[in-house]
Amino acid sequence: MSDSPAGPPTPPIPLAELLAREELGLRRIAGPDRADLLWVHTSEMADPYPYLLGGELLLSAGVLLTDPDTYVARLVEAGAAALGFGVAPVHDTVPAALVEACDRHGLPLLEVPPETPFTAIARAVWRLMAEARHRELRRVTRAQQALATAAARPDPVPAVLHQLAVQLEGRVVLLTGEGEELHTAGGHPPPDERAALAQLCRVVSSGRRASPASATDTLDGTQLAAYALSGGQGLALALATRRRHPGDHTVAGIAVVLLALLTAPHQGAGAAGRAAALVRMLLGAPPEQVAPLLSDDGAPWTVVHARRTDGTVPDPLTAGALGASLGSALVDTNGETVRVLLTGHRGATAQPGWILGASAPSPAEALPAADTEAARALGRAEATRSPLAAHRAGPGGLAALVPADRAEAHARTLLAPLTAPLAETLRCWLSLHGSWDRTAVALRVHRNTVRQRIARCAELLDADLDDMDVRAELWLVLR
Repeated sequence: MSDSPAGPPTPPIPLAELLAREELGLRRIAGPDRADLLWVHTSEMADPYPYLLGGELLLSAGVLLTDPDTYVARLVEAGAAALGFGVAPVHDTVPAALVEACDRHGLPLLEVPPETPFTAIARAVWRLMAEARHRELRRVTRAQQALATAAARPDPVPAVLHQLAVQLEGRVVLLTGEGEELHTAGGHPPPDERAALAQLCRVVSSGRRASPASATDTLDGTQLAAYALSGGQGLALALATRRRHPGDHTVAGIAVVLLALLTAPHQGAGAAGRAAALVRMLLGAPPEQVAPLLSDDGAPWTVVHARRTDGTVPDPLTAGALGASLGSALVDTNGETVRVLLTGHRGATAQPGWILGASAPSPAEALPAADTEAARALGRAEATRSPLAAHRAGPGGLAALVPADRAEAHARTLLAPLTAPLAETLRCWLSLHGSWDRTAVALRVHRNTVRQRIARCAELLDADLDDMDVRAELWLVLR
């Protein structure tokens, strides 16, 4: 089972959980009673070593089993988690030599009764994996909510660190690049642990272009990790936990983003200015007043709308992963659509598993119009089955010879009989060369709805929409 890029990896399944499924009738007859299962694989090869990734529950009926000791040794060398041996039709019982080999090499051995098909075991493991992943996603979501609540407190940095320590059940330290402790939570680390964390922080906060964003280590069974905070001031978040859950890296990443925002005064006036702009907009200031704070030197903004190619509704973790791939933390999720705001001259690029529509680069005060452009571009991308569609600039040539005020007045007069949904349907239909099916996909309505709306447009405008001259004029006024 491959991990989704959106969210924490699938946690391994404890062997005990599979043995607890009474309907399978599995029985451990050799080897340790603890193992973590990542996959299920069936093989009757004499040596399946070349085809194992590690962490498998290997299922076999022993068709080619001749040397149990070598067979088990090779499984252990390949990193298999456990062996499930099917009784009948090849062997009436599990060979004693195989039991002894599994005990000797420390590989859990499960007896699979004749009435239990291997596919039932595989299905049970997949179901357990899905349940574990859902539990981990819920845990990450609760942690995200708790961290966001902490960030809204009067003392946000200590509150976020405290909440992170609670969620990860460990010690948390905010350090400078020189190893100076700014804040701690979950207790002060002992000297040796503190030295190891400081060393990790120097690795991620070295200031070199090739410096990693995170680093990990272990010390006497304690899991250590350090994450660099963006902003160029060398701040780093250090963690020490006794155990690591699959979603812990995601939770730490959320805390890193929050702490990077909350420590903006340490990171220069630019970041502080953008945070101030967001606060002013939340308090009702119009975009034109905060535009100078949002981008340096009037750098443009690009709005991206995206939907999953499989039609699933993305969760916040999936949306955040898309934003990270596009190079932006400014992400909003609304139902099936994710919106990402890109700054500067960075353009959108196609992303696996997504269909994207991008606006033209726009100043901050024109972001509402850019949002509409991105929505329309996404509709065109879906209609044409393209991974990415970008908004195309308005018509030039002869259309540019008409004064803007006169063109707008003419457009308003000509389109006055149409409601907004009708006008948008007509615009989309014309942009897709009169294709009923593509327009239906772009607008996410039934093709009969498109036909009815276009017929209504023709009736209200008293126009022959099959006439190319009429289409050309309507396209110009709609643009």
